[in-house]
Amino acid sequence: MFWEIIGSVLLGLALSWVALHSLPDRLPSPRRVFLTGALGALFGAYLTHSSLDSGPALATGAGAVLVGAVTLSLLIRPRRSRPVRSVTAQ
Repeated sequence: MFWEIIGSVLLGLALSWVALHSLPDRLPSPRRVFLTGALGALFGAYLTHSSLDSGPALATGAGAVLVGAVTLSLLIRPRRSRPVRSVTAQ
């Protein structure tokens, strides 16, 4: 279990690093991104581990990556563009 925790946190940090280099202008501060990725992956590992009842470690890692990616996607801000006027606002 200890190595699953360390592995899931490292996977979350790696995911955060990739997200920061892919979308630098659409994410908040790097500190917040790294914290969110690590905690999301840790929660995903916990959720997968408790669901599978000590199943294979590969499945726990996959759950960590999936939940970590979902939590990181919640941080993405929309692109800055000119405001769109709606038809009803006229």
